[in-house]
Amino acid sequence: MLAASGICLASAPPALAAPDSPPSGGNPDFGLSASTECVFGGDVIKSTPWSLQRILLDQLWEQATGKGVTVAVIDTGVDKSNKQLSSAVAGGKSYVGGSATDDIEGHGTRVAGIIAARPLEGTGFVGIAPEAKILSYRYTGGEGEEGQGDSGTMSQAIGAAVAAGADVINISSDTANKQDNLQLRNAVAAAVRKGALIIAAAGNDGADGKPSDTYPASYDGVLAVAASDRNDERAFFSQSGDFVDVAAPGVGMVSTVPKGGQCTADGTSFAAPYVAGVAALLKEKYPKWTAAQIATRIEETAQRPGRGPNRFIGWGVVDPVAALTDGSTPGSSPQPDPPVVAGSGGVVPMAVTMGESEAERERRLAVYVLGTGLALALVVAGSGVAVRDWRSRRDDRTGRTGRPGRAGR
Repeated sequence: MLAASGICLASAPPALAAPDSPPSGGNPDFGLSASTECVFGGDVIKSTPWSLQRILLDQLWEQATGKGVTVAVIDTGVDKSNKQLSSAVAGGKSYVGGSATDDIEGHGTRVAGIIAARPLEGTGFVGIAPEAKILSYRYTGGEGEEGQGDSGTMSQAIGAAVAAGADVINISSDTANKQDNLQLRNAVAAAVRKGALIIAAAGNDGADGKPSDTYPASYDGVLAVAASDRNDERAFFSQSGDFVDVAAPGVGMVSTVPKGGQCTADGTSFAAPYVAGVAALLKEKYPKWTAAQIATRIEETAQRPGRGPNRFIGWGVVDPVAALTDGSTPGSSPQPDPPVVAGSGGVVPMAVTMGESEAERERRLAVYVLGTGLALALVVAGSGVAVRDWRSRRDDRTGRTGRPGRAGR
């Protein structure tokens, strides 16, 4: 059993309004709750979401739009009746009955919209890669017991996506109880060997602050995505751990829902497709790059507080424009930023001294000598005047009061 890594507020169908999450068997809990905050088939949100406001979209799309790139969404299905997705969904398969383009949960439709929703008049929301193609693989989210989905159906979906030529595979789910699974691990390893870039959500159990691995995000070759908030910090619910590779917006994420319209939701489920969209853009611009090179470019150009990664946001919060405009060729794994060297970048730092310079000392001494000489000259001149005045006063007193002269006998 797997659990989707998203927290959605939606008016779900009655059978799913209060889903179960038993220890074994039963429906996975997709975080859906009965609410009027989201109505499938409702209105669009007119404003541009904050997660897109942080990007210079015109500058980004001058580089690439995702044209010719195929992204597989392994999820609850993608409802192509939404106008922003009708021309984006190009096929897929359901492993839990029904059609791959049915989505009674709404989770997969949201994920697909963040990747490749087409522009629509009246809304500021659009996908990161608005010309990419979506393949929908419905591994869970069907009705009845057969609709539960598990690591087996996910593994089959991964294999089918690779066989169909998907360049990028988005998985916004993790295993129940964060358990490793041999079948799933082997499916991921096979996909990585064949050159697919798998992007997976890190999970939403991080509120306690304890690091923990989740799967398939922790498997080798998978780009694990945490959720960030408006301050480019880890969203409180985002799972932390050394496996986290990068972070992306995952709070208040506007996206498409079944039957038309849009709603908002939180979760690493919606951070992962943000990165998948950036990967699709890079794949269009650099079609010969390997999956490892694309992942490395995303990691090395991410915005981070330090030189290297940390367990909360990995290498940092993805910067789509930086990823697309950096002209270098990445390696197969990210490297820490080089240390900052004084004087690098053509800027010569001003020398810092705790005292005066030689020239300043010479000027100071000259001023002292000149001032002292002037003071001495004034003292000498003043002393001469004082002595002269004293003698003059003395002579005057002697002339008036001196001894009288003798009289002749």
